[in-house]
Amino acid sequence: MSDSELEALREQAARGDVDAVGELIERAAEREDFEELRRLADGGSRDAADQLVELASEKSDLDELKRLAANGNSDAAEVLAELTGEDSTDEDE
Repeated sequence: MSDSELEALREQAARGDVDAVGELIERAAEREDFEELRRLADGGSRDAADQLVELASEKSDLDELKRLAANGNSDAAEVLAELTGEDSTDEDE
């Protein structure tokens, strides 16, 4: 996909085209493009957030998982706990 085609797809997604959003997520995941996935997730795409957690998990990207968990993503918190050997249900008493 050329840069101009990618930009056109982004514009469609920005106008609310859910198919364009899905295509962007798929292509970003294939390219391991954390920045694109972050942008889409920050824009409200739950699918992009899920893909970001999956990709960060595959890459053992603890910083990304911590960022996502700090922003309230419970899936990222669970994966982070698994990768670090911590129990995500532990609370300070």
